[in-house]
Amino acid sequence: MPRVGVIGSLVWDEIHGRDPMVAPVEEWGGIAYALAAMDAAVADGWEIVPLVKVGHDLAPEAADFLRSLQHLAPGARCIEVPVANNRVTLRYESAERRCERMEGGVPAWNWSELGPMVHDLDALYVNFISGFEMCLGTAEALRLGFDRPIYADLHSLFLGMGADGVRRLRPLPNAPAWFSFFDAVQLNEDEMHQLGGDPLAIAADALGAGVSLLNVTVGSRGVIYVARPGFESVRDLRRDDPAAAGAGTAVRTEIVAAPIVDAVDPTGCGDVFGATCAARLFGGDTVGEALRRANAAAARNATFRGATGLSHHLRGSLVPA
Repeated sequence: MPRVGVIGSLVWDEIHGRDPMVAPVEEWGGIAYALAAMDAAVADGWEIVPLVKVGHDLAPEAADFLRSLQHLAPGARCIEVPVANNRVTLRYESAERRCERMEGGVPAWNWSELGPMVHDLDALYVNFISGFEMCLGTAEALRLGFDRPIYADLHSLFLGMGADGVRRLRPLPNAPAWFSFFDAVQLNEDEMHQLGGDPLAIAADALGAGVSLLNVTVGSRGVIYVARPGFESVRDLRRDDPAAAGAGTAVRTEIVAAPIVDAVDPTGCGDVFGATCAARLFGGDTVGEALRRANAAAARNATFRGATGLSHHLRGSLVPA
């Protein structure tokens, strides 16, 4: 039975201002959105293996959340660590912009920990929720030690953190190296701008580093993708000879529009998009099919609040009472 690993951070969110008439709310965030989306989107027969560390203070609640996933691999669990779990305060300034402050000390993965956990997986979805999930050296070891598809949302690698815990956009140090470790890479529009002023040059650099699919999410407008020559699905991955895989074809780029919905909460839309896209690509969908499914899931997420019960909502089923 094929299995997909999910690397990221479970975060306890305190959210202010997404609805000015509603008091701040607290709920699971971070990789919880991606896990819920992956659970709703994986192909029949696939299992989900969370590779997630959780602080001791929220370990029981994390276990409860995992038990709500229908495609969780038997025996899969979060790894409890003896520190306070990551917590994030989100203050929305507009429908798609927010200020973020993080506290907590969940440590990064190293390769000696990850290596034994990934050796029997068929694909990996990596979402840098905190930006501290792994260092550059561990990412390099992961690429060298895992020769199956990896989809990565680089998100919080672009966020520095001050002494007050406030996250601020910054250029990504060692960007070409980070790109070289993943088959598919996701950024949002603001993160793309941190790489320079020429989107075509940035895309060319990403493909030159070895990326087969670059997804740049553009909020409610959808996603702009760039695919290397010959890449239509994960069956076309050819790390042994990328040039041969794309011989006689051209780079493809397109904007795939998102459905228009009456949004109530944008939190987690990028995570839902990425996890859905990854799940569909791993299951054999073409790039176009996977992106349409991902856009639809992200739009549906915007009509729902929170990650608890989200997988049911994304499937269009009733959420259990």
